[in-house]
Amino acid sequence: MGYLHAAILGLVQGLGEFLPISSSAHLVLVPWLFGWKYQGLDYDVALHWGTLAAVCAYFWRDWVSLLKAGLSQADCAQKRLFWSIALATVPGGLAGLLLEKHVEKHLHSPVVIALTLAAFGLLLGLSQRLGRQHRQTEDLGWREIFLIGCAQALAVVPGVSRSGATITAGLLLGLKRDESARFSFLLSVPIVAAAGIYELRHLGPEAAIGPFWFGILFTMLVGLACIKFLLAWLRDRGVGVFVIYRAALAAVCLLLR
Repeated sequence: MGYLHAAILGLVQGLGEFLPISSSAHLVLVPWLFGWKYQGLDYDVALHWGTLAAVCAYFWRDWVSLLKAGLSQADCAQKRLFWSIALATVPGGLAGLLLEKHVEKHLHSPVVIALTLAAFGLLLGLSQRLGRQHRQTEDLGWREIFLIGCAQALAVVPGVSRSGATITAGLLLGLKRDESARFSFLLSVPIVAAAGIYELRHLGPEAAIGPFWFGILFTMLVGLACIKFLLAWLRDRGVGVFVIYRAALAAVCLLLR
């Protein structure tokens, strides 16, 4: 893998992790379209370290506040949010542990990805139409937070999109568009951190070469810009452009399969 190859994968991950278009789908489709050998799930997870660094850097004040509140004795909204995020992480963690090998072996085909891109894109569009979009994250109860966590677990399948699934669930539960995205980003931290630590055992000699780390660094820089862009976009505009993009990409996948 050269630096250009790593930069393209970093760009794909940095955009796809935060925009509701599925980074896992793009990390499978880009090598397929370019005729490259698939880089492997281990490097896909390593690229997530870049997006983890991006979301931690962007929301560091939020996380400092959440950690202080979560470990304090006082009952407050921030403490409930901290433990809600912890609860919502459980379904995704279990899905990753139980289904990782099955998904990598059976669900990485362009046809499967095309179907999930289209289907969950449609759900994203419907959620914007059906959701009342008047609530803040602090208004959600434990059960509703857990449902968003279950939606996150679906992202183990390429094409679903972790941010897309959680934003969809948030909108259906009445969250504002930008508030749903913000909670989606906060929710990504523990699951991505856990996956990154879990996959450390698979690191080989490739981790000692420059392109490996360059791709991660590039992912972080793209991710920071993408978070800022999406939060601003959703305050004034909807998710329609992402629904159209997902449908178009699904059509291309089916035509080129």
